[in-house]
Amino acid sequence: MALGTVIHVAPEQPTHAVCVVGTATLLDVCGSAPKGCASFSITASPGVVVDVSHSPPAKRSTTGASKWPLDPQLEVTLQVKAASSSTDDQKVRISYYRPKTSPIQALLYLTGVEVSLSTDVTRTGKVKPSRGGKNQSTWTWGPGGHGAILLVNCDKENPKSSRMDFEDNEVLDNKDLQDMSLMTLNTKTPKDFFGKYQLVLHVPKAKMNKVRVFQGTRGKLPSRFKVVLGPQQFSHRLELPGGQHSTDFYVEGLAFPDADFQGLISLTVSLLDKSNPELPEALVFQDSVMFRVAPWIMTPNTQPPQEVYVCRIANNEDFLKSLTVLTKKARCKLTVCPEEENLDDQWMQDEMEIGYTQAPHKTLPVVFDSPRDRGLKDFPVKRVMGPNFGYVTRGPHMTEVTGLDAFGNLEVSPPVTVEGKEYPLGRILIGSSGYSSGESRDMHQALQDFLGAQQVQAPVNLFSDWLFVGHVDEFLSFVPAPDRQGFRLLLSSPRACFQLFQELQGQGHGEAPLFEGLKRKKQQTINDILSSKKLRDQNAYVESCIDWNRAVLKRELGLAEGDIIDVPQLFKLVGNSRGNQKAEAFFPNMVNMLVLGKHLGIPKPFGPIINGRCCLEEKICSHLEPLGLHCTFLNDFYAYHVYHGEVHCGTNVRRKPFTFKWWHMVP
Repeated sequence: MALGTVIHVAPEQPTHAVCVVGTATLLDVCGSAPKGCASFSITASPGVVVDVSHSPPAKRSTTGASKWPLDPQLEVTLQVKAASSSTDDQKVRISYYRPKTSPIQALLYLTGVEVSLSTDVTRTGKVKPSRGGKNQSTWTWGPGGHGAILLVNCDKENPKSSRMDFEDNEVLDNKDLQDMSLMTLNTKTPKDFFGKYQLVLHVPKAKMNKVRVFQGTRGKLPSRFKVVLGPQQFSHRLELPGGQHSTDFYVEGLAFPDADFQGLISLTVSLLDKSNPELPEALVFQDSVMFRVAPWIMTPNTQPPQEVYVCRIANNEDFLKSLTVLTKKARCKLTVCPEEENLDDQWMQDEMEIGYTQAPHKTLPVVFDSPRDRGLKDFPVKRVMGPNFGYVTRGPHMTEVTGLDAFGNLEVSPPVTVEGKEYPLGRILIGSSGYSSGESRDMHQALQDFLGAQQVQAPVNLFSDWLFVGHVDEFLSFVPAPDRQGFRLLLSSPRACFQLFQELQGQGHGEAPLFEGLKRKKQQTINDILSSKKLRDQNAYVESCIDWNRAVLKRELGLAEGDIIDVPQLFKLVGNSRGNQKAEAFFPNMVNMLVLGKHLGIPKPFGPIINGRCCLEEKICSHLEPLGLHCTFLNDFYAYHVYHGEVHCGTNVRRKPFTFKWWHMVP
């Protein structure tokens, strides 16, 4: 909110003051009263509005003016209706009364000026002039909220540059400007006003490294824009002409919200009185606007796909051919990282997560680069980030990275409502150790802090450290659905697999083998599986781990059993000792699928063939096809499965942002 000073008057000499249009300025009547006076009256020029609050007038004076007692509880405020055309062109007269003497006069000469910062506080995508109305210095959430929004200018308009746009002090072109938020300073003063007064634009020192402000000047790009605030400068003295003037500023964010930064940045213009060169400058007026840096937002499987990323490696040519057909059906682009760039690192899902950031005037896709830094470490920087595609990374140094820091361990649910609390952008799901032990792994705290600080997709911790790789995408996925909550949660289920195999055994299919047609893979029959106590015991343990997560997901996402589909899946434990044993998929893990709208790319499980069809494929199709989904089974066995991953692990998807605007929610 715009803040003005307090005006004190003196009966013995005229007082001169500045009032800013749209601001109520306090007038100290009682503190200036001569000794013995008990009441006062006040008159003003037509261009000044006087308000005496908290008390009705005691009586009318002979001149018709209202009289008030000199009560310290009274508040007298002044407002000017318009900016002055000349200095001191508005006048206020205060008359003090005491018994049996003539009134004592105090004269106040006012100069009205307009000084206001304007930005898109109404979140319409347009800047509307501020005249002291809605409080711009606060930021509120919700559909009726207000406050400006700032993008982190984290894309790279110049493809040849090695730096993101916010890492330099230049405005490259008009596209670069579109990533910034416009803020306008409007001034209207007498012609000679700035001879005695100064305007200063400033940001709190603690936030100066989170924002950069360019001032628009005349000339051609990039000289048209000069940096006035930023990491090396927290204040800037404005050289402005008198009269009516408008100055444009362009504001860019330099950092996303994080553990040490809530995302709020206040920009303030201060009016200083420098009329007496022998005294320090005095603060006359301030106007502030509050910006919130837009969060980084993940997109769930239920959002429409736009682009699929995958690696070409030595033995996945057939997989790529099948994936090409699938992406064409889903009408989305396919981008293939060549072998010389991925350096035999095919795990595209682990390397990055593609989300977006959004202001009312601009939506920017942003790749979140994981700290795993293996063969694909340069792909997000060199092949994804670019013009209109931003980049962010967080996390530990290479020596501190664990498998749980890869982004197969980072998922997000579709929108949910939990006990009346709405999560219109879903909730982030992170795999963790579940409990502390010497061998436990967790996603690094720097990553968790960053995800939580975005505020709009409140993270949920799941238990994933029981898995050999340790990622949540090994036991869960989401697919769109036309009913209930608009989706289904898919969970791997050893129980469902054993039940299916028992039914088939009872029908006389006990000798049907798994892995039929696969070279160098020992075939096992349904009878072999069901008779293995070791395998049953191991999967009972796995089922208990998944059941723990099932309960957490139901509670934290507000799900009922009807929202969950159990996908038949078996696991086996690997490791030399009891405390070191972890689970991995016994056959290709069907939950680890690629979801492209209604088209699903599911790992081919190589289950027992019954009546000419894989019984595992038939079972999952019976669950998903009634939802209007189309199942395509991709052979990922030798390219991915034998290396502890599947289709989802080896691909990545850029999806359409939500139509819901994040600032309309209440975290």
